[in-house]
Amino acid sequence: MEKTSVIGFPRVGAHRELKFAIEKYFAGKVSADEVQKTAAAMREYGWKKQKDAGISFIASNDFSFYDNMLDTAFMLNAIPSRYAKLGLSPLDTYFAMAHGYQGDKGDVKALPMKKWFNTNYHYLVPELEDGVKLSVSDSNKALDEYREARKQGVDTVPYLIGPYTFLHFATYAGSRKAADYAADIKAAYVKEIGLLAKEGASWVTIAEPALVFDVSKDEAAFFTSLYKDILAEVKKASSVKVSLLTYFGDIRDSYDAVTALPFDGIGLDFVEGKESLNLVKKGFPKDKVLFAGIVNGKNIWRANYEQKAALYAEIKKAAPGAVIGTSCSLQHVPYTTANESKLPAEELKHFSFAEEKLGELADLAKIASGDSAPLAENKKLFDGKRTSRNEAVWQKIAALKDDDFVRKPAFAEREKIQKDVFKLPLFPTTTIGSFPQTKEVRANRSAFKKGEITEQQYIDFNKKQIADCIKMQEELDIDVLVHGEFERNDMVEYFGDHLDGYRFTENAWVQSYGTRCVKPPVIWGDVSRREAITVFWSSYAQSCTKRPMKGMLTGPVTILNWSFPREDISLKDQTLQIAFAIKDEVLDLEKNGIRIIQIDEAALREKLPLRKSDWHTEYLDWAVPAFRLVHSTVKPETQIHTHMCYSEFGDIIKDIDDLDADVISFEASRADLTILDDLKAANFRTEVGPGVYDIHSPRIPSKEEIVEALGKMLKKVPAEKLWVNPDCGLKTRGNAETLPSLKNMVAAAKEIRQSYKK
Repeated sequence: MEKTSVIGFPRVGAHRELKFAIEKYFAGKVSADEVQKTAAAMREYGWKKQKDAGISFIASNDFSFYDNMLDTAFMLNAIPSRYAKLGLSPLDTYFAMAHGYQGDKGDVKALPMKKWFNTNYHYLVPELEDGVKLSVSDSNKALDEYREARKQGVDTVPYLIGPYTFLHFATYAGSRKAADYAADIKAAYVKEIGLLAKEGASWVTIAEPALVFDVSKDEAAFFTSLYKDILAEVKKASSVKVSLLTYFGDIRDSYDAVTALPFDGIGLDFVEGKESLNLVKKGFPKDKVLFAGIVNGKNIWRANYEQKAALYAEIKKAAPGAVIGTSCSLQHVPYTTANESKLPAEELKHFSFAEEKLGELADLAKIASGDSAPLAENKKLFDGKRTSRNEAVWQKIAALKDDDFVRKPAFAEREKIQKDVFKLPLFPTTTIGSFPQTKEVRANRSAFKKGEITEQQYIDFNKKQIADCIKMQEELDIDVLVHGEFERNDMVEYFGDHLDGYRFTENAWVQSYGTRCVKPPVIWGDVSRREAITVFWSSYAQSCTKRPMKGMLTGPVTILNWSFPREDISLKDQTLQIAFAIKDEVLDLEKNGIRIIQIDEAALREKLPLRKSDWHTEYLDWAVPAFRLVHSTVKPETQIHTHMCYSEFGDIIKDIDDLDADVISFEASRADLTILDDLKAANFRTEVGPGVYDIHSPRIPSKEEIVEALGKMLKKVPAEKLWVNPDCGLKTRGNAETLPSLKNMVAAAKEIRQSYKK
């Protein structure tokens, strides 16, 4: 029988048990011991499922309370002094780095948070100070979890994020750079692998996904210098086997360097790695095991066994001892379709979540070993017709012309018109869209969904929430208001629920960051707007105030990127279908008197190819026009906003400007306002609202720190183009921190207005 491998397993719990335990811990309702017990149960669940499925190589240390990059920083004692000085317990220090701390021990912001490659998962960015010495921590998570699995009868492969990727993603707070930490980090990994080997681990996996980016000759040489020494020392001291793992792409720039090193195994992605098969065909070392990632770890569709078996057969010609594995960790998909009771069986059979993918690995191993039964059964699934074509939608796409993507008049003329129409003060204040979703708000939505209250009761409750929210914003003296989004469960699912072509799950949760989980809807077929989505609520909200009310929409690229997309048509065509649907909504809002419309593209960068040579041809050349299509025909006096968060935007800043929005708000505070230099260098024309405080942390910013942030912004952004707003929507925050934070934000904007002299 062929061997199988899983890189990582979901860790938040099939019903988000870990999320709820950690949030209760933050609220002081459970102890650290209780959180640890919940975490142990999550790990045991995953190991048992994989063992029962017959997986040959099962990972440990893939679990995390918040993020594996943060775990790696702790493993290496890379704890910035401002967190260490708080004097908190190790667990509380960890959480302080993850989401900030404000209490009797001090006041610190969280580490920056960015998107993990081309996924909707976010990682914490490690920070290396000049004085830090990288060394193995006394608290050894990888060792503890290996022991824990052994006690349960599971011999796992400890998983470590590697030194090259860690140093690649780290920020450097002093004068030292990556090479200056090389000696220490090599010694630390030698020690860590040695401890795992001494404990009995026969394999250790080191993940170096940063190799799938464009890798220069100098970077490849640095990678080689790290591992030449690490592997030499490890092999001197023990017989443990070390495998190098990559995912999310191919390693064409470093393949020769990787295969020349004495790794015992190499993991390659054959789903997103366009060149992976060609690379191994050119030659794969006979003394190494190839861990072939052929089962998609990021999407939820059943694998086509005929195609996968053919691919594996080609791989085996170059690497006869290849192991069948997942393309990446299964943390990017939900737990199991067994938790879904409302989708028809005829539809559900097309889905494959984490536990079903374990079965797919087993089936592919059987097929490769000569058992054709799974292949025949799978073929029936793919021979059938899953969905029908919507000809009207395809005709719209076919009829598109270049002018359909161009808004007139040009930006500069629109900007003058809008300043005259709205007459907003200098440094206008606003928020990103959502306000805190209290227990009562969630209970109202749940009761309506279950049929426990009437539709009118549901509407009346939300109307009161909206009216109260507007009154509160007026009392705070915010200039451009929002209605709070109390009717919405999620910024993508809410829209998908009003579109034909979507399917929705009950429990298909995946981790976005820390305790934040999302339930991406599924693009099942061709997409079109079935009915108006937001017009009723936005119109009511505008009727409650004389101040401008933003209509709040999610953009087509973000709706695509935060859904599980189809695999039978291109991402471009799926996005254009969604763009037409959102365009209809934009025009309806405008007809109903909404003069400012925000079309969020929080996830614009998410599917940006990892190699720069592919950025435009494979993504930006259709993603940017799709956004422009949505707003191209609105009136010049209608102001179009968009919002983006938790990604690196500097290298695509000109493409963002080319979206031709009138105002763009960015996540900025957690990244220490580094985007300001990019805006200035690009002569950014669009008006901007770099976030003045981090809403993903419970800490309350003072007026003084916001004034300081605005002062920094004014050195790089013209005063007439600067808006004042938080980093992101306020849905996940509570009123206790939201109201004082916004009060301080408005006070800071007013102070700057008073002091600013042209």
